[in-house]
Amino acid sequence: MQLANRHPSTQHLGRFFAYSHLPEHLQAPAQVIHDAAADLLALVPDGPELTTGLRKLLEAKDCMVRALL
Repeated sequence: MQLANRHPSTQHLGRFFAYSHLPEHLQAPAQVIHDAAADLLALVPDGPELTTGLRKLLEAKDCMVRALL
């Protein structure tokens, strides 16, 4: 996920979509969310709505991972 030239808020949230640190059985749903975030970052310019959308996507990742715990 390319974050180097993005707004600081985008960079801050973008790093939380990493999933390789998770146990293997939790990586699949986290990878789906990561890939969606990467696709959206390629399409949507920085701004308040992107920040809010990423935050909600991060909430979805947390929910999906917790559902498997």
